[in-house]
Amino acid sequence: MILHHHHLAESWVNMDTALARGGPIRNAGKSPDPKVRESFLMGMFNIAMVTAPGLAQKLDFSRINTLLDLGGGPGTYPIQFCLHHPNLKAVVCDLPTTRPFAEKTIHQFNAGRQVSFKDGDFTRDEFSLDLSFDAVWLSHILHGEGPNMAQKVVEKAAKTLNSGGQIFIHEFILDNTMDAPEFPALFSMNMFLGTPQGQAYSQSQLTSMLENAGIKGIKRLDFKGPTQSGILTGTKL
Repeated sequence: MILHHHHLAESWVNMDTALARGGPIRNAGKSPDPKVRESFLMGMFNIAMVTAPGLAQKLDFSRINTLLDLGGGPGTYPIQFCLHHPNLKAVVCDLPTTRPFAEKTIHQFNAGRQVSFKDGDFTRDEFSLDLSFDAVWLSHILHGEGPNMAQKVVEKAAKTLNSGGQIFIHEFILDNTMDAPEFPALFSMNMFLGTPQGQAYSQSQLTSMLENAGIKGIKRLDFKGPTQSGILTGTKL
């Protein structure tokens, strides 16, 4: 995470340029350097390991046999969920460039019997897994997209669910005033510096996305991550 923050620092130092330009200045028009991507993925793994083992014990997966982690990176959460629930099978879907990191992590935890990786780009119109799941886990992927694409991603995730399936959105959730808590607000600024339209979203915005995707019984779980993240969940009827 220290190395990842090092790669972010220049854009924060030059925030005035981004404000004057009205758009991102980090990696604009460039493919991420492999070393930059590796520090990002491993940083995400380390942060997720702070919360994933505890969440695996707290979340009720008693009626969940299959799980999709959309944009799951190294697969930290589904690995921990599967280690705690021996009958659970999970698929991590992410870009092909992520596969080496994910498979290395899956092997590290000896979770290959339960967790597999599938190449996929959930921002593309033709995205399809040809599979259905009892639950889908969206952890820190919506903030990288603008409102329209974030809505489409939630809808695509909902379409992979079986009837009665459950969706989980784990995000830096802003208050409906859009200016707090502190970390989600700062993180939204970070998205402005590094993505064309990314931002942190409020609970009401995320709830609307879920409702528009046909999700019912939406509620916020009693969970607060170390970086003020939260979890919304609901059911596909």
